[in-house]
Amino acid sequence: MIHGESYKPIIAEAAKMAISEENIYERVFIFELLKDKNDPNAVAGAVGFSVRQPKFYVFKAKAVLLATGGATLLFRPRSTGEAAGRTWYAIFDTGSGYYMGLKAGAMLTQFEHRFIPFRFKDGYGPVG
Repeated sequence: MIHGESYKPIIAEAAKMAISEENIYERVFIFELLKDKNDPNAVAGAVGFSVRQPKFYVFKAKAVLLATGGATLLFRPRSTGEAAGRTWYAIFDTGSGYYMGLKAGAMLTQFEHRFIPFRFKDGYGPVG
């Protein structure tokens, strides 16, 4: 049985073998999608920069997959006091993917991100 924490290394190894390591860019912050000049409804690439080195990247692509996560921090929890600001309100889900998609002209419907805090006596935790 493959558990959730095992998926990333397995998928990463398969990707490295399929497209070779010289075509994999890590620690690149993408901040803009590039529209296709021949098709106004298509994205032809992306622009970003390295978070570790002074490098700027322009990627050209036949297809672009926007997989940045949800937008947990757009909304605050209803609870006050101790539960506000818990680490399980994912700090990395800022909604940046929604912004880039919207700016590129995507229709944003059927958002896949849903957060349901699991509550039990004297505690809180993530689930869903």
